[in-house]
Amino acid sequence: MIVWQDQHTTLFKSALYETISAVVLTEDCILVSDPGWLPHEVEEIRNYVESIRENRSLYLLFTHSDYDHIIGYKAFPDANVIASEAFNNKSSAEKENIVEQIKEFDDGYYITRNYEIEFPDVHIPIATEGTVLTTGQTKLTFFQAPGHTDDGIFTVIEPSGVLLAGDYLSDIEFPFIYDDSIQYEKTIGKLDDILDHFDIRLLVTGHGNPTSDRLAMRKRQQVAQDYIQKMRKLIMEDDQNGLQQLIKGCKFPRNLEKCHQQNIGQLQKELNRLYQ
Repeated sequence: MIVWQDQHTTLFKSALYETISAVVLTEDCILVSDPGWLPHEVEEIRNYVESIRENRSLYLLFTHSDYDHIIGYKAFPDANVIASEAFNNKSSAEKENIVEQIKEFDDGYYITRNYEIEFPDVHIPIATEGTVLTTGQTKLTFFQAPGHTDDGIFTVIEPSGVLLAGDYLSDIEFPFIYDDSIQYEKTIGKLDDILDHFDIRLLVTGHGNPTSDRLAMRKRQQVAQDYIQKMRKLIMEDDQNGLQQLIKGCKFPRNLEKCHQQNIGQLQKELNRLYQ
């Protein structure tokens, strides 16, 4: 369903994991990010894009390679695909594993789709920090965003003032750290420079609610930083009760407890390597 709409940006929220897919319309192009999840949801996004497209170029942006974010790839066969170079350079085995996760999900719920399931072919790989892609008056600026995964990117869209942050800065999820906690902190730290140098009017996260409030954006950043730094300290102190208190009151606790335990294991491994 549509949960946000202004003259530039339409946000679709899936029934699953409050996953957000964005459609950003400019005079020059349409950019779609992370279309998903369920077949009728992907179809709704595709139909909406076709209804507003006219003769505009179509770009499909993947903020990172988690399977829920690439699941709608082949529903947009004529799009120019943008993702990080790390995304593009994944090994064949890694790509096959991600595709298998999609197929396992679909098989598990008897889901059929009217498009093939494939790992995206990237037409525009983003290799360096601050890469700029310009189409007419539309300017896309990219920032490398490792930490959650090793292949994330932030995207600033001008002149609409949209920041697509992928699975960072959510209001319903604490950090999910699949890659590295230090890199995660560095990535969310980039928000400071982005807000200082760009007129960001809408933060779009991969799950949860968007915000146009800059104070709310910074609060989300601080909450995420506090979670990681407190967890690191509590692990070093072997404070199991403190670790559990870190997520007290979180939404969807039965599922997020598993993610919290995974984070604890990830940071324990990082600390073990540091002090070996």
